[in-house]
Amino acid sequence: MAPAHEPVLLDRVVALLAPSLDRDGSVLVDATLGLGGHSEAVLTRCPRSRVIGIDRDPQALELAGRRLAEFGDRFVGVHAVYDELPEVLDRVGLLSVDAVLFDLGVSSMQLDVRARGFAYAEDAPLDMRMDGTTGPTAADVLNTYSAAELARVLRDFGEERFARKIATAIVRRREREPFATSAALVELLYAEIPAPARRTGGHPAKRTFQALRMEVNDELAVLRRALPAAIDAVGVGGRVVVEAYHSLEDRLVKHAFAEVTRSHVPEDLPFVPAGQEPALRLVTRGAEKADAAEIEQNPRAASVRLRAVERVRPSTRGASS
Repeated sequence: MAPAHEPVLLDRVVALLAPSLDRDGSVLVDATLGLGGHSEAVLTRCPRSRVIGIDRDPQALELAGRRLAEFGDRFVGVHAVYDELPEVLDRVGLLSVDAVLFDLGVSSMQLDVRARGFAYAEDAPLDMRMDGTTGPTAADVLNTYSAAELARVLRDFGEERFARKIATAIVRRREREPFATSAALVELLYAEIPAPARRTGGHPAKRTFQALRMEVNDELAVLRRALPAAIDAVGVGGRVVVEAYHSLEDRLVKHAFAEVTRSHVPEDLPFVPAGQEPALRLVTRGAEKADAAEIEQNPRAASVRLRAVERVRPSTRGASS
């Protein structure tokens, strides 16, 4: 069965992007293409625009390419990690673009395809690589990291209260038999997480699987590099729109946007001197969330946090597309 994909806050995301794409030849970089739901909506509703879709997952690129084939040369797919945005723009011959979209985290396709190993609901190989052609797997992490390294991953990326206890149990268990599939890990988590904690906060494996996925794909480090690159890439009137689903991701986005929308002149000055105004402005007031109706229809929308900024002054690069 083909994986399903229901983009979160689709109408709101397109509404945020549309003002920047209302000119002939305008360009959106969909930095997390997935199955192309956001790109399809933009290409349909913003007929003067083009889309460059980036994804590290070759399978996603293939499926999205088929979906968007009807738009011809208005869509170009690129196999890359989204922190490689400057290199991607060089490759396609652009100095700047009109909008960049990030829909962070794991895609519906990756969750829904059992063999990818992202989901804990059924036994599957512990892979979790967004690009299944390169890099260590979740099994490699479980079988080679020290107890201290595992505890760090679980604590920092999964905000797991029992990180040290789980890490110690993982090291003890792998001495008998290396981890290969998710069932063994889920069984261990049920055994190590106390019963009262298992009854609250969702599935007991949720935090550990999230932490492993973020470690395998180096997600936070990639995002730290990608946000400044995206902000620098948009021209005047261009927007950067981000959907985050994890508090650590959203914190990075919030801080990056605050930095570029804040004036850096001394606070005791009665006015901001000409030329010293912030280069960007906030478009959203804080983080926008999905409403109850959307969450009921699409439970994956429950944790979304949507933020957007717009460039109002030229980039220091002084480039134009």
